Amino acid sequence: MPIQPVDTLASPVRELSALLKQRVLVTLALACIGCGGMFAIFSYVMPTLTLQAGMSEALGPLVLVIFGLGSIAGNLIGGRMADKNLMRAIPIILLWCGVIQGLFYFAANNVWTGLLFVGLVGTSIALAPSLQTRLMDVAEDAQTMAASLNHAAFNGANALGAWLAGLAISAGFSWSSTGLVGAGLALCGLVIFAAGRWLEKRTYSAVAQRA
Repeated sequence: MPIQPVDTLASPVRELSALLKQRVLVTLALACIGCGGMFAIFSYVMPTLTLQAGMSEALGPLVLVIFGLGSIAGNLIGGRMADKNLMRAIPIILLWCGVIQGLFYFAANNVWTGLLFVGLVGTSIALAPSLQTRLMDVAEDAQTMAASLNHAAFNGANALGAWLAGLAISAGFSWSSTGLVGAGLALCGLVIFAAGRWLEKRTYSAVAQRA
């Protein structure tokens, strides 16, 4: 990491001010909701493939490897997309997540298609670089708090995704219904993104009119 100069103006109050910024809160909500689908599927991926698709438990390590490779690819691709056009990358990746996670519902009926889609679901992590960049852009003077809150939001996504998927399974739906839960969360993420952009444009418009 490059050496960074000490910020002599840094203070707890300034860092906590991030919690009062509309764009920060929208981005955190987007991370918590939009990324939950990946965790919904991954939390129950082994019983889904073994009990529904009939996969041998001995292939468990292979499942983790495939998911990991998908995550690596997602991180690399997501970073490039964020560099190219951040605000276009976010909805495109969310749409990708919704489609892939929704199709997992059908793919998980077969071992080999299930394994393929485990890797594709892993690419959902492509959303992380874009959200991290967006959060740092809108946090302004509260960079440290923003970085911490991003990790907290992903932990929230982990808990939320697993909880909602567990509710679906407990209600009697198939193990692969976790894919439908994931698709629903990705769709909610798209709604949050659209609402955030609308609020942002309305705020800019109001400021311009007052000027």
